[in-house]
Amino acid sequence: MAKINTLNDLNTWATQAAANQRPEDIAFLLAERLGLSPSEFQLKQELELSLDQVQQAQKDIKKLARGISPQYILGYSWFLGYKIMVQRGVLIPRFETEELVEWALQSLQANDKILDLGTGSGCITVALAKEAAKKGFTDLNLYASDVSDVALRTSEENFLTYQVDAIVRKANVLIGLEKFDKIISNPPYIKDTERSEMDQNVLQNEPEEALFGGVDGLNFYRKFVQQVREHLNSGGEFFLEYGYNQKEQLQDLFAQELPDFTIEFKNDLANKPRMVKGKWNN
Repeated sequence: MAKINTLNDLNTWATQAAANQRPEDIAFLLAERLGLSPSEFQLKQELELSLDQVQQAQKDIKKLARGISPQYILGYSWFLGYKIMVQRGVLIPRFETEELVEWALQSLQANDKILDLGTGSGCITVALAKEAAKKGFTDLNLYASDVSDVALRTSEENFLTYQVDAIVRKANVLIGLEKFDKIISNPPYIKDTERSEMDQNVLQNEPEEALFGGVDGLNFYRKFVQQVREHLNSGGEFFLEYGYNQKEQLQDLFAQELPDFTIEFKNDLANKPRMVKGKWNN
C-alpha cells in the first residue's frame, strides 16, 4: 500500500477500501474526524496528516466498509447545528425533521407543555429548547417519551450535555402520558414493503421499531388519532412527520377520526409533502 501523507492520499485510499459505500459518507466521516467543514475537505486535499490521524481514519473507514453508519462510528450526528450523541439502537437524526422543529417553533407560546413523542436521541427536544431560548422562550415544560430504553438513556445524556431540563417517560405512543399543549413527533412510517429499497446501512444499524410502520406505514397514526384527544389541552396542537407518499391516506384518516381538528399539511424544502399540523378546535 502506498504511503499516506496527505488528505488526498487518504481520500484515494478510503474510496478504494470502502468502495461499497457512498462517497458522501466517506467524505463526511473523514471530514468530521479531521475537524474540517465540507468545503474545507474539498479545498484542503493537500493537507499533511499526522500518523495518528491516518491510523484513526483507517480504523473508521474499515468500520464503514463493514456497513456501520458513519454517525455510529463517530458517536454523534448533527441536527439543526447541534452535535447529538447517537449509538446503535437509536435512530440517526434526519435533515427533514429539522424542518418539523422549525415549523413547531413558529407556534410556541410561553409556558407551553411540549411532548417529543418517540424522542430517540432527543434531538427534537434539544433543538426545540435551544432555538426557543434564542426567541426568549425559556419557560417551556419539556417532556420526551420513547418505548426504547436505549433511546431514553441516550436522550438523557444529550439533555445533560445541553443542560436541557426535560422529563423523560417510557411510553408506547401516548398511553400513560398526561396532557400537553404541543406534541411533536417523527414516528415510524416506512412501509414494510419498502424494506428492499432501503440503504443497507440503515437496515443493519438503526432500530426497526423507529423505522417501520406496518404494511402501509400508518400503524402509528391510527393509534395516535385514537389517543390524541386524551393527551392535548384545549386548543392544543400536534406536529407529525410522514412519508412523502402518505398524504392522501392521512387526509382520509384525519378527516374521519379528527373532524374537530384543523389539519394543515406542509411540503419540505424538496417540495414533497412531509409534515402535518393538527389544532384541536375545542
